[in-house]
Amino acid sequence: MDTDQLLDSVCQGHSSAVATLLTRHEQRLRRMVNLRIDPRLAARLDPSDVVQDTLAEAHRRLPGYASDRQIPFYPWLRGIAWDKLIAMTRRHIDAECRSVRREASPLELSGDSRMVLVDHMLATGATASEQALRQEVRDRVQQALSALPPAAHEVIVLKHLEELSVPEIAAVLGIDQQAVYSRYRRAVQRLHQLLSHD
Repeated sequence: MDTDQLLDSVCQGHSSAVATLLTRHEQRLRRMVNLRIDPRLAARLDPSDVVQDTLAEAHRRLPGYASDRQIPFYPWLRGIAWDKLIAMTRRHIDAECRSVRREASPLELSGDSRMVLVDHMLATGATASEQALRQEVRDRVQQALSALPPAAHEVIVLKHLEELSVPEIAAVLGIDQQAVYSRYRRAVQRLHQLLSHD
């Protein structure tokens, strides 16, 4: 069964469809949380807890979503996880377990996640000779990614790291699909310009 069929089953009251649906998307959700959680908070917050809290809330809210599907399922689920990450980050900042206000923005990609993005972008479709140059190019690509405007950086992260489809990216960003294509094209062009100037 595809996602829409499972959602139809949820509307008909089949509880097994709920479990199947959430299990099917758990790994994508886990990847997103692992990429987005601030490493300083990861020492205090287990990403698995964020995922489990998200799945529990999604389980509660799923019947309402299934009857009124305004956005695709995964962006809806991802939105719950995003809200959980924000709430947990705020809770730890407000509790002042350790001051993170002076540190980087709480939901930026960590340095390690940026390197995963660099590695992923360089490895995708690379020939053997490009693979050999990969080590030399890593720093330049990381600097170029860091120099991108936030909107451009985000569309690249959503496409390459979170592996969202264009309709999913559109739902996450609240823009239409044509705007996603345009934003992605401009981001890649800007990245190319930044890399060409080095």
